Amino acid sequence: MSRKLIFHTLGNLLICLAGTMLLPLVIAIYYHFSAGEPQKDLFAFVYATVLTLCVGLILRFTLKPAEPELGIREGFAIVALGWVFVALFGAFPYLFADVFSAENRTFLEEFSFCYFESMSGFSTTGATVLEEIEHLSHAMLFWRSFSHWLGGMGIVVLAVAILPMLGVGGMQLFRAEAPGPQTDRLTPRIAQTAKLLWGVYILLSFLETILLWLGDMTLFDALCHTFGTMATGGFSTKNASIAHYNSVYIEVVIIVFMFLAGTNFALHYRALRGDVRSYFKDTEFRFYCVVILLSILLVSWNTVKFEVADGKVPYDSVGDAIRYGAFQVLSITTTTGYGSADFETWPALSQFILVTLMFYGGCAGSTGGGMKQLRFLLLIKQSGAEIKRLIFPHAVLPVRVNDRVVPPEVLTHILGFFFFFIGIFAIVTCIMTILGLDLITAAGCTIATMGNIGPGLGEVGPLNNYAHIATAGKFILTFCMLLGRLELYTVLILFSPNYWKK
Repeated sequence: MSRKLIFHTLGNLLICLAGTMLLPLVIAIYYHFSAGEPQKDLFAFVYATVLTLCVGLILRFTLKPAEPELGIREGFAIVALGWVFVALFGAFPYLFADVFSAENRTFLEEFSFCYFESMSGFSTTGATVLEEIEHLSHAMLFWRSFSHWLGGMGIVVLAVAILPMLGVGGMQLFRAEAPGPQTDRLTPRIAQTAKLLWGVYILLSFLETILLWLGDMTLFDALCHTFGTMATGGFSTKNASIAHYNSVYIEVVIIVFMFLAGTNFALHYRALRGDVRSYFKDTEFRFYCVVILLSILLVSWNTVKFEVADGKVPYDSVGDAIRYGAFQVLSITTTTGYGSADFETWPALSQFILVTLMFYGGCAGSTGGGMKQLRFLLLIKQSGAEIKRLIFPHAVLPVRVNDRVVPPEVLTHILGFFFFFIGIFAIVTCIMTILGLDLITAAGCTIATMGNIGPGLGEVGPLNNYAHIATAGKFILTFCMLLGRLELYTVLILFSPNYWKK
């Protein structure tokens, strides 16, 4: 394994990150001179940009690899460490601007806040430790949301698209970062595939920004909420999230684009090329639609004219039940995490459905988190085949998706993924209870971070934040965000002794 190649490539990633910091720097300059916003935030981005660029240049030019070919081991290390580095340097604007400083906080505690917020942004989790979002400057609000957008399609995939030196062996990086058990290769050249995916991503982002701007949003808010929607992240510029606007139009626009963001982007590309039927020919997409539709119907039925503990009903009209039910179902299923209602006041059945959807997540190849619809679909098919095999022991019963036989090694991979996911979920939940959280909050914050969802249950519900969690807990949940974004294996492989053997 070439360590020089790994850190040389990480240097390139940091140079890219420094370039992205110029956008919030420009915004900080504009709002400082036009609206008198704090000069401290302006210099925070100057310092962060210079520091990130300098470290990136040092790694790039002092560690020149002898072998430019990226292997499997280098690919996993670059992707996993790349996300750690990007979140680390992405935390410096918060640190330099003293966003989380307080008299009774140590440097480690303040850093845990900054790193948590940064990783939550880049991993598109949307969990926040901010208690007053609207007190932030425009530059900081933009950086929070922009980090979503960068992380949604993948900062490493972005580097593959724009850095020619990653064209050789870039498939190792693409596969290690791309979400889901299958990675669609749209063209023979992986760099071209990355560019096409980013092109679709930018086009949909542009369309949503225009539509939100036509509603009751400023251009700045429309852009920030587009970043949160298309990346299925959920950072908002308002304390009350989407509920702040109380607009059916805005909610419908965001529902549509959350649905699109939770769909495999390869299908969007094919549809833009004229093959609209590719959506309906895709087995996972049909399963995704059925899961969402059934969930909306159940939640809507459960939240209208259904008496809760205090004798009141959440919604007294079918229209309101469908409106809020559809938004929250899409928000949780796609792991966006935006809120238009406090679902903790809903009946137990509706809360149970939403918690179940936290595990499902979006489609493979989407920007959504969770365990992915395709994995659940394949497990259901495999379970059905096992039942038939008991009846017909000698029958050959292959599992098929899109009229193709799924190789046994893919099913084995998925079973392993489920084992690791549930096992880690149980272990982290246990640890969080040891750190003082009640069981519902511990389980809620664990699945919310592992699934890259954001809002959980209990003390981390849709109207709460993660600020009260102990410093150790923040670092553990930050690691859970990384695990969820990189789909476990890419991170866990680094802890295997065999990985480090020559």
